[in-house]
Amino acid sequence: MGWLDPAHLTFTSLSALSQSEWSALCDGCGICCLYKVRTAEHPASQLTRVACRYLDLETCTCQVYDQRHDLMPTCLQLTPENVSELAWLPETCAYRRLAEGKPLPWWHYLRSGKRDLVHRLGISVRGIAIREDHIDLNDLTRYIIDNW
Repeated sequence: MGWLDPAHLTFTSLSALSQSEWSALCDGCGICCLYKVRTAEHPASQLTRVACRYLDLETCTCQVYDQRHDLMPTCLQLTPENVSELAWLPETCAYRRLAEGKPLPWWHYLRSGKRDLVHRLGISVRGIAIREDHIDLNDLTRYIIDNW
């Protein structure tokens, strides 16, 4: 991976990454696939426990990744341009961290070589998320996550 400097674990500019390099940054937490809501009391987006129907709740990966925007028009595409604007991204998110000039966390698979650490450390939505087809989408506020 030419874009990764193993000596310093730093990256080139996010906008200079190829699509495959960009996708490789995803740690597999599944947080992007959770529904977000805004209320009058909280105008900023709040995460819910409700996950997109295409999220595999065990692996926390999209089952239709290449077609996700066609099959789920509301699926938000993370880009180098919008990552800094998405306050709901957790501080652990590789995209957010790199946009802020921070290194990847020690547990990120690109550093540790272990894809399952994100789950074992409780940083993913595994065991937290529920499928959208099991709830009333008109009542999403009921599923807001207070502390992420």
